[in-house]
Amino acid sequence: MKFFVDTADINEIREMAETGLIDGVTTNPSLILKSGKDFLPLIKEICDVISGPVSAEVASTDYETMWKEADKLRSIADNVTVKVPLTPAGLKVCKRLSDEGTMVNVTLCFSAAQAILAAKAGAAFISPFVGRLDDIGQDGLTLIQDIVGIYDNYPNFQTEVLVASVRNPMHIVDSAKIGADVVTCPASVIKQLYNHPLTDKGLAAFVDDWKKTGQSIL
Repeated sequence: MKFFVDTADINEIREMAETGLIDGVTTNPSLILKSGKDFLPLIKEICDVISGPVSAEVASTDYETMWKEADKLRSIADNVTVKVPLTPAGLKVCKRLSDEGTMVNVTLCFSAAQAILAAKAGAAFISPFVGRLDDIGQDGLTLIQDIVGIYDNYPNFQTEVLVASVRNPMHIVDSAKIGADVVTCPASVIKQLYNHPLTDKGLAAFVDDWKKTGQSIL
């Protein structure tokens, strides 16, 4: 499973990149607003830090403007993945971009039917939003299972399932069990994967016993 970090905080991205565990970055307009930085230079800066896919989202909703924005975004760096909404105009842009060899992340997916359309449009990634479905009383992980199962039925579908709106470590673990290709989540959620009380307890015991030996490795 690939890990993408969902942030536009360049310092956080650098920190996560140093772990060697991060395969890409996803951004969206809300994260750009939170960063307080200019969009295009920031995407370029992120692409200089991360060699994997970096999702940069269009801001318009009509086809013509969306296409112009997408064309500008993909010129920033070779690893830019243009992010488009799952709308008729967005999928039209997706088809054109994918036919020209540009990676596309189709976002705001909330149904298996939508995921089928994205795959047919040639999306590199489909982003189903697990947490937002959970928020309204639906089981987001069931959607992931449905999409993975459908895509597995059709080897010609090359679209990777990118689990988005991840809220906790179990979303990651359960998505991995299902066979999702990618998860994107805040750095804080990825860091929670390290944590287990028995690890902390065991390490404390080992450190204490080592001190009692009176030895030093260095």
